[in-house]
Amino acid sequence: MAKPVVAIVGRPNVGKSTFFNYLTGRRISIIEDTPGVTRDRIYSESEWRGRKFTIVDTGGLEPFTGDYIKQQIVRQAIVAMETADVIIFLLDIKTGLTAADYEVATLLRKAEKPVIVAVNKVDQVGEMPPEAYEFYNLGMGEIYTISSIHGLGIGELLDAVYEHFPKDINDEDEDDIIKVAVIGKPNVGKSSLINNILGEERVIVSDIPGTTRDAIDTPVERNEKKYSFIDTAGIRRKSRIEENIERYSVIRSWTAVDRSDVCIILIDAQDNVTEQDTKIAGYAHEQGKACIIAINKWDLIEKETGTLENYRKTVRQKLEFMDYAPIVFISAKTGKRVERLFELIDYVYDQASFRLQTGMLNDVLNEAMAMVQPPSDKGKRLKIYYMTQTGIKPPTFILFVNDRELMHFSYERYLINTLRSNFGFEGTPIRFIIRERSDDNL
Repeated sequence: MAKPVVAIVGRPNVGKSTFFNYLTGRRISIIEDTPGVTRDRIYSESEWRGRKFTIVDTGGLEPFTGDYIKQQIVRQAIVAMETADVIIFLLDIKTGLTAADYEVATLLRKAEKPVIVAVNKVDQVGEMPPEAYEFYNLGMGEIYTISSIHGLGIGELLDAVYEHFPKDINDEDEDDIIKVAVIGKPNVGKSSLINNILGEERVIVSDIPGTTRDAIDTPVERNEKKYSFIDTAGIRRKSRIEENIERYSVIRSWTAVDRSDVCIILIDAQDNVTEQDTKIAGYAHEQGKACIIAINKWDLIEKETGTLENYRKTVRQKLEFMDYAPIVFISAKTGKRVERLFELIDYVYDQASFRLQTGMLNDVLNEAMAMVQPPSDKGKRLKIYYMTQTGIKPPTFILFVNDRELMHFSYERYLINTLRSNFGFEGTPIRFIIRERSDDNL
């Protein structure tokens, strides 16, 4: 069963994103002194009193606005409230109670969910300041004064939230859900791909440039399997990032990679592999993520004999460090080969989760060393005593050796290729940890 869900709501600039970041312990939500910065729902995990829960940051609510984007923010926040088990209604003591606060309170009453009222920016300890009592006029019960920046009053607030968590919920991670990050530079069709997969609009879609700024998690079920797709803001070169908001969105895209199981690296077929594509793929590789290279807009390419194979060869050359990743040619617009992505997601996820028995692993290691002798330097030869697998996603192995300085990169590469030729591991990086151990300790 899913972890409890806590949504943070309130009008713009009351400190929701700062509060969110405090709870998660990381700079996840965009913080910017500009109304409307946090546009879409942002999810992360937090924990209180040994109980894990999902925390959701939402855009600032202005319920009765005529602005299209602000209307979409309201819609997204309402979705967050509907899926939440508990709602934290955040207010600002410095600006006092406003008409917008009353409007948000009206929306919250319609949600019919437990609501905890938190008055933010109370940067003092001790008794509640007199100006805080004004917020009781909302008629929403007890209020809690906090400071998101200084962490004051957070414990008492979370105790109140904790009391509303559903009982008998299994907090174990839902290992059957595969988290998929769709990454790439702007305008390669990431949101179009997500919408094609979903068959419905689940994120803000607008002709206004830069609409997708936050990473958005969307659950999908296909063939009795569960996935969570993360649509991310397009990652531009640093020189092209003019707004602070967009700069933080790039960070958001990196963190989307960090918390994913599988990355779909989307490349525009008309541009081929650019330098920025290489950097994006390189980050996913460095983070040890299972990867699929998806060439989008393939329907727009004029084709003749050998076009596909020549294109594939070019991709392999430019992304040579990711030669393990399968390549698929798709069209998010027409839906061609989009279903193939699910087969590849399942496949590379299974490959990244594969475990080997130590005995079988060392049989292959010994055979590999017999075929190609380990390197030596100044008369001293590398000895590899044994290997054991210590982790998955990515498959991680410890090699116990006599001297780690003798482990040359080329020999490490040879051993990785040997593992691939014997066991597959297609679609996933392989990690080696080299540790020294003398003969006396064996």
